[in-house]
Amino acid sequence: MGMLDGKKRKIYLETGADALLVETDFLRRYLTGFYSTDGYVILREDSCVFVADPRYFEAAEKALAGTDVEVAEGSNSKALELLFGVKRLGIPFPFTDLSRAEALKNERFELVDCMPALKEAMLYKTEREISLIQVACDIAEEALLSLLPEIKEGMKEREVAALLEYRMRRLGASGTSFETIVAFGENGSVPHHETGDRALKFGDPVLIDFGCKYEGYCSDCTRTFLFGDDGRHGEFKKAYAEVLKAHELVKEQVVAGMTGKEADEIARGSLRKAGLDRYFTHSLGHGIGLQIHEYPVLSPRGGEVLQDGMVFSDEPGVYLRGEFGIRIEDSVYLKDGKVRSFMKKTGRELAIL
Repeated sequence: MGMLDGKKRKIYLETGADALLVETDFLRRYLTGFYSTDGYVILREDSCVFVADPRYFEAAEKALAGTDVEVAEGSNSKALELLFGVKRLGIPFPFTDLSRAEALKNERFELVDCMPALKEAMLYKTEREISLIQVACDIAEEALLSLLPEIKEGMKEREVAALLEYRMRRLGASGTSFETIVAFGENGSVPHHETGDRALKFGDPVLIDFGCKYEGYCSDCTRTFLFGDDGRHGEFKKAYAEVLKAHELVKEQVVAGMTGKEADEIARGSLRKAGLDRYFTHSLGHGIGLQIHEYPVLSPRGGEVLQDGMVFSDEPGVYLRGEFGIRIEDSVYLKDGKVRSFMKKTGRELAIL
């Protein structure tokens, strides 16, 4: 087993506990690089042990050989055995249910929250993490591009969503980042529309919000199209141009050192000038990583300072109730103080399918 890496040591020291016990799947993956549905990670100042049950033990041993993570076979009792003598135990409070916390208190542990230290570490993506997110973004875009020619009148929203998800899987995705949103026509006016049975008609706006996972890391992208132009889309086209302008301004003007609130205001301020800000009903963006919604938060209340290595979405939108919705979203990151987009394959100008 190698020396404990700096990232883990920092998380341990910042938590200020005798040991950390992490049971949540994406946090275990963050600390070990190994995915399993169950297991326990025990982090001390100079060691990291992954307790795996027999279903995962062999695979974990093989995957983690030569790393700073030691693998032990067992379950909860093994984890407790390894925590013998520990008084202050760090656990992630937001991801621990009450019954589990009570059970740990009954073992005489004094519980402290290790989530602030984990959140701080996870805000800054390593080059490897950035490269995995790039692959997830490439897969998502390639899948969309291959799907667009297949979209036909009469298709249902759920059919288009299923075809897109199939294509992402075929290209190497392990699954979707979230429930794929496909909204035709007036359904687009609900930002998180539940994909359903609405059939596609000539002249419909089409909003597709989608993403996939690659080695646990998420991509997030939204594109809005017109399915044929029936000549009655003057208002839609004007609004689309304003959303695109806001989206691109964020890429041009957001720099390291700004707060999430200042970034949000770049897009919101642009839409305000066009009289559309009241139709922009959600925040500009959210952090992206092993979860689809991470930190930083780019919203009217987002106090975090944006820095190099942070990954987030740039997704302004305009939603006219009962009429249409427009959202243009890229997954982006900060490098050398400036915004870089992961989305390099799909256009953002209004496309007529």
